[in-house]
Amino acid sequence: MKLDTYLHKIQAISRILSSIQVTSASQQSNNQIANRFSLERQHFIQAIPQEQLTSLPADADCYELPCVNSKAKRIIDIVGALVGLSITAIIYIPLAAAIYLDNPGPILFSQTRVGLHGRTFRIWKFRSMIKDADNYKHLVENEATGYIFKNQNDPRVTRVGKFLRRTSLDEFPQFFNILEGEMSLVETRPPTPNEVSEYFPHHLQRLRVKPGLTGEWQVNGRSEIKDFEEMVKMDIAYQRKWSVAYDLNLILKTIVVVFKTKGAC
Repeated sequence: MKLDTYLHKIQAISRILSSIQVTSASQQSNNQIANRFSLERQHFIQAIPQEQLTSLPADADCYELPCVNSKAKRIIDIVGALVGLSITAIIYIPLAAAIYLDNPGPILFSQTRVGLHGRTFRIWKFRSMIKDADNYKHLVENEATGYIFKNQNDPRVTRVGKFLRRTSLDEFPQFFNILEGEMSLVETRPPTPNEVSEYFPHHLQRLRVKPGLTGEWQVNGRSEIKDFEEMVKMDIAYQRKWSVAYDLNLILKTIVVVFKTKGAC
């Protein structure tokens, strides 16, 4: 394995480990993730040949991908978030009424997700499932392989929820997460702490960037892609190919895919 490969993986694990924010609600889960990352980093360092280990730069744990600190990308995120939140404000009342009448309960759904360098945050969506759907998750078959959960005909999804998912309207509250800087318009989708706790080292590269509203595999497959390893390959390929022009291209493709409702659950 080349030195730069070792370096990038060590950097990813170390930055995630040092940045994890432990909250009282998920302290045990986050501690498990932190311990796993620490062990993985040790394994990587032990595997590096001695002659290469001495060549590691002093700031090996401080490397950032260009897309993380891009001011242009952040400006696009802010503009997109403001436009998205404006649309959300317009559609909120009719959607809220439809969601509640179809299945009484909260209008919005929030869940803890893992973002840049392992920082946890709360993601927001319009509720598309029955109330307390997570309590019944174990009763639903997982049709995906790897550390994701997908079911094309999930019985927990409400009638209005199917429409919200097909049109991606359920994702609109996440423009708030983008405005807050927790997410970006284009990146990888944010995993849950339980999913991340099962990750192998190469999966951790997904956490070297902010999570996004759309990304490589959403545009090229959406819910038709059910192989987690394939998603990881697409996410890492995006990190390597990133540019402002490439982001704008993916945003335009996302709009086209959404209007065609292609591959939606």
